[in-house]
Amino acid sequence: MTSAWPSRILAGAFIASGVLHVVRPRVFEPLIPPALPWPTTVVVGTGVVEVVCGAGLLLGRAWAPKATAATLLAVWPDNIWHAVRTQQSSQSPWVKAGVWARVPMQIPLVGVALRAPTRV
Repeated sequence: MTSAWPSRILAGAFIASGVLHVVRPRVFEPLIPPALPWPTTVVVGTGVVEVVCGAGLLLGRAWAPKATAATLLAVWPDNIWHAVRTQQSSQSPWVKAGVWARVPMQIPLVGVALRAPTRV
């Protein structure tokens, strides 16, 4: 039996991030590639999905692990685009490294999501 703590931490991060997406979408709008229309709608919609997935993980819903993994995979191309864009900016090397660090981190997060325990 695996520990539920990694998925609870992921759930908490998803809920916190999702709430921030909804409450302060302007923080995330620069992360949206210009090819996607309506950046505010994309950010708020993503935030709602993150809150729902996080709650689903905490409640042990059967759909939540796959939905959370799918969400992580869906935003991965945007994170790569943002990392490439940041490398071309005047941001500090620390910021550039941090933005790139997020890209490979999503692989183990998908694993954490898929191994989340379900009860219902």
